[in-house]
Amino acid sequence: MARNALLDIKRSLDDHIGQRIMLKANGGRRKTVERSGILEETYPSVFVVKLDDDQLFERVSYSYADILTETVELTVCQDDNAYIKITYVQQ
Repeated sequence: MARNALLDIKRSLDDHIGQRIMLKANGGRRKTVERSGILEETYPSVFVVKLDDDQLFERVSYSYADILTETVELTVCQDDNAYIKITYVQQ
């Protein structure tokens, strides 16, 4: 069941490669880290985001399990008024 969920999340992200995204991640000790950038690539276990120039790091990667467990919230920005939140809803 979890394997299918991870595959569904990957497929969903595959459709948005090259688009601007916003990340909200758990930074530990009650800290939340917010980052923005471009979804650069998806791999079998992780996805890579190229961060905006003003960020400390150039790229970050997260696993699909981070989205499944809601450790990372991912929002795709299609244009100025359209946003898509990437989540997994169990059917």
